[in-house]
Amino acid sequence: MKNSMVFLNYFKKFDWMLIGSIVLLCSFGLLSIYSSSLGREDFTNFQKQILFFIIGLVLMFILSSINWRIFRENSYLILILYFTCLVLLIGLFFFAPEIRGVKSWYKVGNFSIDPMEFIKIVLIILLAKYFSTRHVELYQIRHILLSGFYVFIPALLIFLQPDLGSVIILVALWVGVLIISGIKLRHFLVLLLIGVLFMGSAWIFLLKDYQKDRLISFVSPTDPLGSGWSQIQSRIAIGSGGIFGEGIGSGSQTQYGFLPEPQTDFIFAAIAEETGLVGVFILFLLYFVLFWRIFKIIFSSQSNFPRLFATGFLAILISQIFIHIGMDLGLLPIIGISLPLVSYGGSGLIATLAALGILQNIKNSP
Repeated sequence: MKNSMVFLNYFKKFDWMLIGSIVLLCSFGLLSIYSSSLGREDFTNFQKQILFFIIGLVLMFILSSINWRIFRENSYLILILYFTCLVLLIGLFFFAPEIRGVKSWYKVGNFSIDPMEFIKIVLIILLAKYFSTRHVELYQIRHILLSGFYVFIPALLIFLQPDLGSVIILVALWVGVLIISGIKLRHFLVLLLIGVLFMGSAWIFLLKDYQKDRLISFVSPTDPLGSGWSQIQSRIAIGSGGIFGEGIGSGSQTQYGFLPEPQTDFIFAAIAEETGLVGVFILFLLYFVLFWRIFKIIFSSQSNFPRLFATGFLAILISQIFIHIGMDLGLLPIIGISLPLVSYGGSGLIATLAALGILQNIKNSP
């Protein structure tokens, strides 16, 4: 009887509204992946996503029972995780197959592993640890530069794959943590200027031709059958959804292959086409609930590490959602960003659920 009461009290501590929004978002994604699988008559991705979801949920509950202070107090553990991720990123250049000109995934049987998804979570932990002990010294520019160096190394390796979209997400994470840590305005403006100069140099010396084509086609879509095809089809899909959508399994753009990558980069467009404004509203509502619960954790945290960890994770979520939807609406260039908890992808889903497990433990712990 006593053990059952302890078990019951343990589960009462969970933020079930947070967990509910997570489960519903993942279910929303599974429904869309199932629908787009109908047109292809291939349900492999749908079946794998169910497996990823189950693994992610188990990992989330495991991490929710491990005291988050282990990350704050064990610098060696953080460094081991960080350098392991760097080794995995370097290994991509030698062992990963090239898929559409990019080396971003290890192939293990029928599964793919993307180290980028895990370095995001490790960087959140590392930056939270770094600034939680140095926030009063943030006026010293060396702390800003050193924290940027931790981000720069994996960002450079990811850029060389090449994967511009993921680099932007890492930068958004770093900037978000800097802002909440209390960076001075003049330091922030200097970083902004450096960023502008770097982007100008990257256009000349670093960006591949296909990346330039994507940016040019976004500004001036002159090639509707080439580089501008994806966004045109995406806007058609979103517009044809109307208020109630064309129905699950009935979206013409999604089912007949006009919409590229309806399970990953353009899953928002697929959802909008088949569920309409009603489905989009529900999707936004679920994200709002998720943000609200994370904000609650941020403002209720009693120390800097959990506050910074939650802020860093929220910065990644918001930047990914904003860029993904902006791409699908044609408001931003296509840079290959998935929709968190919704798009197909095992590494992204498992890493995100793992981070939510740590957040859940932060919420449970005094």
